[in-house]
Amino acid sequence: MNEFSSKRKVKAIEVHNPKTISQLLSEMTLTGFQGRKLGEVVNVWEDMLKDEDITIFMGYAGSLSITGQWKMVKWLIEKRFIDVLVPTGANISEDIVEAMGMNYIQGTHRANDEDLFKQGYNRYYDIYGNEADYLKMTELIADFILTLEKDYRYSSKEFLYLFGKWLGKKKIDSIIATAAEHKVPIFCPAIVDSPYGDAALIARSRGYNLVLDSVKDYVEFMSLGEKVKDTGVIYIGGGVPKDFIQLFAATADLLYKDKRIPGREKGRVRKGTTETYYPHKYAIQITTDSPQWGGLSGCTFEEAVSWGKEAPEGKLVQCYSDATIALPLVVHALNERVKEKRTGTDFGSIFK
Repeated sequence: MNEFSSKRKVKAIEVHNPKTISQLLSEMTLTGFQGRKLGEVVNVWEDMLKDEDITIFMGYAGSLSITGQWKMVKWLIEKRFIDVLVPTGANISEDIVEAMGMNYIQGTHRANDEDLFKQGYNRYYDIYGNEADYLKMTELIADFILTLEKDYRYSSKEFLYLFGKWLGKKKIDSIIATAAEHKVPIFCPAIVDSPYGDAALIARSRGYNLVLDSVKDYVEFMSLGEKVKDTGVIYIGGGVPKDFIQLFAATADLLYKDKRIPGREKGRVRKGTTETYYPHKYAIQITTDSPQWGGLSGCTFEEAVSWGKEAPEGKLVQCYSDATIALPLVVHALNERVKEKRTGTDFGSIFK
């Protein structure tokens, strides 16, 4: 396709009432730069939701739950607009602070940080979190750890499912509790780099040695390949969650001697290897990272095509924007466009 083949004209946005968020984002697809990309993000996510053969993976990176994003992630799980969640440990622990009835507060990035430390506050740019509240949340996780079986090697998926059920019984309505209720698996490959690691230290001081098996986690995650047809991915940020999910397309075949996933069609091969690739059919990313530094967080989907991670003919869109701007707009547009709850991929059997 040459650069003039689409023949779509730029159309200036007009101000009029009434106008929904969905309508605004549709109009933005006829503009340019990242506004256009944000509108395209909604369109591609909606296409994913309507494709009955798609399993949707979501990477949720950074420390976004403290900024008021976590209830939207809960909503996405409840509506089954995502089938698998891969977050950072921060994003699925720091929401628990609010779910327990405590709060983060708005501050300023120009704060006197030495004074904040003395007063017991941690700063996340312009948000303050009380360290005493943070410790209460960490102690809560440690209390849960002490209920687990001894001498058992847990995957993060197993650990977080049990924790979610435990939180649900305590009416602590967090991301983890919602995922457990709806049988949406959560894998957290860097889980100890968060309050979960701190809670494991507290549990250790009380005589319990928690063992989280990262290889078991990887095997369980890649085994999902036998239960899916095609995949779509959504990345809020990048980091470990993005890389973990991207590898689902490129390395899950290595779990099998013939390097093919049983029951999966549309596998692709490349010169010089015996591997089989299953590129993601849809891909969305909202990120502030740039590609020229060579990191995975800013890596373009076009570059990922060379790895077999994205399908070159797939619907791929990246929006370079702060997630706290983009995610609320996208989620509310989806709420306006897609009224019914999605069935999603049934992963209930992996929790037995």
